[in-house]
Amino acid sequence: MSLNTPAPDGRLSANDLPQLHLSALYAVSQVLSRTLDCRETLREVLRVLHDEAGLLHGMIGVLDPESGALDLHVLHSSREAVNDPVRYRPGEGILGLLIEKPRTVILNRIADEPRFLNRLGIYAANLPFIAVPVKVAGNVHGALAVQPEDDDPTLLADRASFVEMVANLIGQSLRLSLEVEQEKINLLEERDQLRRSVRHQYGFDSVVGRSATMRRIFDQARLVAKWNTTVLIRGETGTGKELIANAIHYNSPRARNAIIKLNCAALPENLLESELFGHERGAFTGAVESRKGRFEQAHGGTLFLDEIGEISPAFQAKLLRVLQEGEFERVGGSRTIKADVRVIAATHRDLETAVDSGDFREDLFYRLNVMPLFLPPLRERIEDIPDIARHLLKKIGNDQKRRLIISDLAIRRLASHTWPGNVRELENCLERAAILAEEGQIDVDLIRFPSLRERPHTRPASPTARVAPSPPPAPMPASEEYLDDDTLSERERVVAALEQAGWVQAKAARILGMTPRQIAYRIQTLNIEVKQF
Repeated sequence: MSLNTPAPDGRLSANDLPQLHLSALYAVSQVLSRTLDCRETLREVLRVLHDEAGLLHGMIGVLDPESGALDLHVLHSSREAVNDPVRYRPGEGILGLLIEKPRTVILNRIADEPRFLNRLGIYAANLPFIAVPVKVAGNVHGALAVQPEDDDPTLLADRASFVEMVANLIGQSLRLSLEVEQEKINLLEERDQLRRSVRHQYGFDSVVGRSATMRRIFDQARLVAKWNTTVLIRGETGTGKELIANAIHYNSPRARNAIIKLNCAALPENLLESELFGHERGAFTGAVESRKGRFEQAHGGTLFLDEIGEISPAFQAKLLRVLQEGEFERVGGSRTIKADVRVIAATHRDLETAVDSGDFREDLFYRLNVMPLFLPPLRERIEDIPDIARHLLKKIGNDQKRRLIISDLAIRRLASHTWPGNVRELENCLERAAILAEEGQIDVDLIRFPSLRERPHTRPASPTARVAPSPPPAPMPASEEYLDDDTLSERERVVAALEQAGWVQAKAARILGMTPRQIAYRIQTLNIEVKQF
């Protein structure tokens, strides 16, 4: 009889079994190497055992680490099994005994074993049964059970050895699957922890402000964060527009995805288009490969466009189409790309004036100005300065790895300044003071406000250099010394500057390092009567 020829009665012989098992083992190894989807892989392994090895009604159970019970994981059978969950506690039935005392179980005939429970209702009582523990790193993690298609007792030992080899392969695959699953759990936990950390770092609590104006802005931002509405954040440079944009994103349903940021004033128009919309390979010199733009990167999340008022009229038309239709083409491409993006824009410019002068498209203005948020300058929320200063000092102290303390007199001096540079100027002022505070104590004498009128001393020219003589410096007016007096109130300082400038507001603004609009605002809020000449 040849190796692959069955016996005359159609049953396998002992000589046929090794070749059959070798072929089936090769098929099993191929299945286990295809995918990390554990349940689908094991179900396919049981199909191979059924079709190619004559091992029917394959069942794989997995151990529950908490209860120690064996739960049905996958099943392959030509018969209809029970639909209810099947579980074997340690010592319960043949499979429970296998879990309690890990060893291979071979039954010559199921009907002769009273402890066999047959809860699945699929096993033939007159046929044998084989069950093998599945081990991972020497520990039992489950069991593999099959029923041979015939009752030949001479083949049981070889079949049991083959099932043990399959169980060993399953154990290795299960170990890899468990490692991948644990790694996935660890990554998800790390992701959630980072999300909580980022949400706390960029939440509304991170934006310091207890003034009525800031509380109103926080309330508006919390309301708009829930929706996909376009937001236009307006305010002077350094007022914290990006902080508000972060807070809106991380408190919105889009917080699971990224917030992509772009400063529109930092790039020329040709690069800005490529940066926002992306480009195809060969679109221009240096485009050696295709690249996604910021809109594609922000799909499902938020796109923060800072300094939106600085883009050219030609680019405004391109941006308007994207905002209206939600679609665009990469530079050098013809394929239309759709992106689900929530846009938050920010600007310090007076866009209404820009619209009147024709520098900014009116339709784009209305498309952006759906939900405007106006951030007040720091000088209009003086009551927030103590909290902001202590918050910034904590941040600076963390960077310098030491504790910084600021005196009440220093806080009062901070509150008396006009802060043309807003919070950014305040942070620079405190960082400068922290550098000078060797012991970490910031007193009033360390609070200094360098102005734009100050110039660094230049090195004297070489004696051999031939330099045209410069005119002698103009004498400093007596009123300028008066302006530098730190005891002056803000009203007294503005009045003194106006007196020195002959009540010309533009000139007085230059003396104080302000813009004409700022000094006009001061004159109005401080109730200064302007003298007419």
